[in-house]
Order: sequence, then C-alpha cells, then structure tokens
Amino acid sequence: MSSRVIIGDCRAVLPTLDAGSVQTCVTSPPYFGLRDYGHAAQIGLEETPELYVAAMVDVFRLVRDLLADDGTLWLNIGDSYNAAGRTGHGTRIGYKQDTNRASNSGADNRRPSVDSLKPKDLIGIPWMLAFALRADGWYLRSEIIWHKVAPMPESVTDRPTRAHETVFLLSKREQYFYSADEARDALKATSVARLTQPNYDDQEGSVRANGGAKTNGKMKAVAAHFGGRIKSQTNDQTRLASGNEWQQDPAAGANWRDVWPMAADGYTGAHFAVMPRELARRCIVAGSRPGDIVLDPFGGSGTTGQVAEELGRKWLLIELNGDYEKLVADRTRQTGMELVCGS
Repeated sequence: MSSRVIIGDCRAVLPTLDAGSVQTCVTSPPYFGLRDYGHAAQIGLEETPELYVAAMVDVFRLVRDLLADDGTLWLNIGDSYNAAGRTGHGTRIGYKQDTNRASNSGADNRRPSVDSLKPKDLIGIPWMLAFALRADGWYLRSEIIWHKVAPMPESVTDRPTRAHETVFLLSKREQYFYSADEARDALKATSVARLTQPNYDDQEGSVRANGGAKTNGKMKAVAAHFGGRIKSQTNDQTRLASGNEWQQDPAAGANWRDVWPMAADGYTGAHFAVMPRELARRCIVAGSRPGDIVLDPFGGSGTTGQVAEELGRKWLLIELNGDYEKLVADRTRQTGMELVCGS
C-alpha cells in the first residue's frame, strides 16, 4: 500500500479498508465542545459528554478492526470545562494542543453547557473515554502525561493554569508490539559513571534502609533500573583493551517515564490544532517498525503522516475536511501523493 490521505468521514471510510493491515494508530480526535470545524459530520459538538464518548467508541471500534493482532492505539485527548452559567454554548477554556487559531466558521466559543454538570466543572473527558474504550474491549495499558513546558496562558484566578494533556496507550490484545529498545532516553552521565566503575561486576548491594537483614542486589543485577540495558562485557557494554574506556550500546538507555515534557510546535498553516511532531514520533517508534502502516483517522494537517514518512513508515490518513489535503501534501513532501475521496 502506498501512503495516502482519504477525504471523508472516518466512520464511513474505515469499514472499507483491509482488516489487520495497520500496525498502530496515532491520533488526536476533536476535543469535546472545543471547536466548530465547520462540517455537518464533525465529531466534538455533541450535546453531552456521553454522546461524544459514544461517538469516539464507535470510531475506535472500527480502528481496532483494522489493527494487526499485536497493534496499538496512541490516543491524545484533552479535557473541557462545563460552561459557567450559560445556555447553549459556553466560553472556550483552553486550546487544543496549545494552539490559538480561530475555527473555520469564525466561532471560537463552542463548548456546550451540560445540564447534568455544575457550572465550571472539569468534565473528565479523557478518563470517561478511556474507561469506555476499556469496556468496549481495548486493553488500557498506560496513561501518559504530555507536560506542556510553555502552555498557553489562561485568564483564570480560581485554579491553576492547565499545562498538560493526556495520551493513552491502548492495545488490541493482551500481548502486543512495543519497541522497548526505541522507547528509551539516553543515560545521564552519572548513571554511566556508576555503571562503568572498574569493579562493577563484583559490587555487593548495601544494607537496606529499614534495618533488616536483607541487602539490595548487586550492581550487576540492578543495572537495568539505572539504564534499561547496561550489561556485562559480553553483552551491551564493551570495555576496550585500555581498561577504562567504554562504549555504550545504541539500544541502552532509561525506559521512558510516563510524563513527556515538550512544547507545542509552531505552525503557520490553516489548521489550528496541530499535534507536536515529537509526540507523534515517540508513539510511532514505540508502536511500529520501519515499513509498517501508521493510521490517523483524524488526519488534520498531517503531522502523523509527516513523522511516519520521516521514520520510514507507510501512513494512512483520513480527514473529513478536503481543504487540508494540500497541508498534508506540503508536510509530507508528497505533492503527487494518492488522494482518495471517501464516502
């Protein structure tokens, strides 16, 4: 399959694609009540959170059918506040992925007021959706916090400014593909220094702090906690003939934590909710191999496609708004790419 973008409603397009053909899905759907994208079939302006969550569950049930048996879903989703003392639509609180561009229709205050919630309530959309997906059969494997290091300011005086969004890792089956070698950060110099001491292999563990008879394990046994894959001379680390020189295996490093600090990307295109490329990169390298197909059913400006292209993956984007096709072509450098008009 060649990489391509399909213009259409993902709920109509997904059932037409080959089951089991996709390795991972990396996506950020429209958030509840945050934007009017100017299309009659859009998701996000449902009257209640429950209806929004139900629509999302329907979409990701179709996504699950496309995934390989060891496939994964990486879902970036933000929260919303209930409108304060208003009828109809309430004022916007926050921005999707720290962007501040106006919506296509010119309306920027589109969050519905929900009668069942109190004014100013934080709705809890991410966990409502996560629990619903789990109930629908997904394995809920990890909650990752995207920590926005430079968040958009908010004119609020009775709560902290929101500076994070959630990324959920979900899998189709209990066992799934996850590249632990790719999902690592470089070791700190202090860790390298500890793990390359001359007597590394012989160091005994210290007595535990609670005063008991047990001791901590040998440095050799607990090395993985300091860096994932630092092993003895016969494995990942190579001590050279000179004695003190040391070469770190490219796969060595600390297992990713579940808080990812990163800033939103600057983007001057017409789309106003752009996923950071680094966020997409992490999901793609952990959830797929070179040559695999990466899906985004809410393709937008094409960030998932752009990063997948850079990483040697094939990609499949579905986007409701045909105006974004040129954005995708520009970002993926495929001006002659296949464009399909879906149902």
